[in-house]
Amino acid sequence: MSEPSHTEPTNAWARFGWLMGGIWLVFLYFPATALLRSEGPVLAVAVGWFGVAAFAATYLTGFIVGMRAPHGRERPATVWLFVAAIASAALTIPAIGWGVTSFTPFLMSYASYLLNRPTHWVANTAGPALIVFEIATAQARGDVEPWPLLWITVMIAAVNTINSWLIARSTAADELRVELATSEGREAVARDVHDLLGHSLTVVKLKAELASRLLERDPAAARAELYEIVRLTGEAIDGVRGTVTGVRSEGLAEQLAATADALATAGVALEVRGSASSLSPAQAIPAAWILREATTNILRHADASRAVVSISPGTLSISDNGRGLAPDPGLGGDAGTPAAGTHTAGAQSTRATGHGLRGMSERAAEAGAELRVTGALGHGTKVSLTW
Repeated sequence: MSEPSHTEPTNAWARFGWLMGGIWLVFLYFPATALLRSEGPVLAVAVGWFGVAAFAATYLTGFIVGMRAPHGRERPATVWLFVAAIASAALTIPAIGWGVTSFTPFLMSYASYLLNRPTHWVANTAGPALIVFEIATAQARGDVEPWPLLWITVMIAAVNTINSWLIARSTAADELRVELATSEGREAVARDVHDLLGHSLTVVKLKAELASRLLERDPAAARAELYEIVRLTGEAIDGVRGTVTGVRSEGLAEQLAATADALATAGVALEVRGSASSLSPAQAIPAAWILREATTNILRHADASRAVVSISPGTLSISDNGRGLAPDPGLGGDAGTPAAGTHTAGAQSTRATGHGLRGMSERAAEAGAELRVTGALGHGTKVSLTW
């Protein structure tokens, strides 16, 4: 897979991070001073000054280009500029000799921040080693030993190592956060699509069965049910599109109407107590989704003849008189009802697998509410959402 394009700076660090490299150009004072004191040929000194200017240009350009790429992912241009910087520094050798080592801290930092990890280790090991070799040769020649430069390069190597490690950790943490956010987003979309299609397809199935029964004795009614199936499938398609783009927000009043229609198709009488306006807009959105899922469960599993939806400030509940919950030792129940089951947001029963109950629990938790699912065999089920 090809790397994403980084031709344009995407943040302040990418746009202005090169200033960090620009500030350190002040230390070109040392090779410049060496050139001023040089006793070499005029041509060698002139080439040396050209080398210093070329080094400054390539070094700064390398930071401008390199800061636009992720840390540790070198760009080809950055590598070539690094080579050009070394070559530029080498142009000063005829004029200043061992003074060329004053470019070493620049090259060490360049490798640490703009090139890959192996290059960092090579440069930040070779830099101090080169100065040690210079000290040894200076002792042999009887020249001044550049001990201060050795301490500077050792300090820079340590700082570069720590900083590059911290930057790498930060980059890895950012990538992990993006990966987790992507994974959570995928789970949310999967849950939303499950809730939406689970309900819609269940209603479509019921209406298709009703249409097949009416086809012989009441073709007009069968045709009406088929038109209703077309409408429902269209709404499901729009709902999936809206979910994927993150703009779907089913209103509680609309969902109450859809629930009444779906239950009526299945022959389940619905009683609504209270008004959708009893809940705040922020509460109504998760309440609508949970009502949708609870309706789907009634249609699929309850075999109920009656259902009640109760809405009051801060509370939504959906109950039915169907089969109820099967006994489960992992669920807590009220005293005296050993077959009762309770599920609260954040706890997962051994039976409550898949997207259904888990999805309702997650929605409740995200909305700052508590979800309880209670019931007993033969006595129906009740889903309660409370803020």
